[in-house]
Amino acid sequence: MSYYIRILGTENPDIHLDDILEALDQDGLNAQLDALKNEKPEKWTHIELKNEDNKRLAVIERDAVTAEGMGKEELDEFRASILDFQPASAAKWLNDFFDRVQVIYAFRLLPMAMEDDNYDIITTVQTCIWEKVKGILQADEEGFTNEEGYHILWQFPDDADGEWNCAVLNADGKWENFSMDLANKEQQKAFKQGQVPAGAQKR
Repeated sequence: MSYYIRILGTENPDIHLDDILEALDQDGLNAQLDALKNEKPEKWTHIELKNEDNKRLAVIERDAVTAEGMGKEELDEFRASILDFQPASAAKWLNDFFDRVQVIYAFRLLPMAMEDDNYDIITTVQTCIWEKVKGILQADEEGFTNEEGYHILWQFPDDADGEWNCAVLNADGKWENFSMDLANKEQQKAFKQGQVPAGAQKR
């Protein structure tokens, strides 16, 4: 089964492949970006991301959110899926945020993406696009972030562990960012209730 990470952007500028390659170069990384033959490097909808050894790491698809496009279908699926997750305040915030989304970039990660330094290539490309489209992130088995990249909805598996950057909405409707222990049941409970967990490190 494929693993996806996504960027949900509130703006939809054309992002030239050279801009992505420049971001990789600035991070000291080498990669290849192959667009479809009939597409221009600044008007692409589908690219393959490969490392310097020509090994495929990911397929990236760009879907504008239009009345009848795939982007809208995906948003509708997200709207339905978040209703069962907590905190409820984050689910409501996301539902409202989806109205502003203009484009979705979906990264289908291939097994090679997780090996050696390849994931650094994935994160650099993701960050480059994210900064240009000004939105939020989503990852399978993790959930959604706010616009600063902090996770806001508990969609982790039951055995999740490790330190994780999360956020909850306070009474003023502002995000409070912190780092929590995913395996700590008391911290889990507080987060799901929309509270900053005791012992969490403020960010």
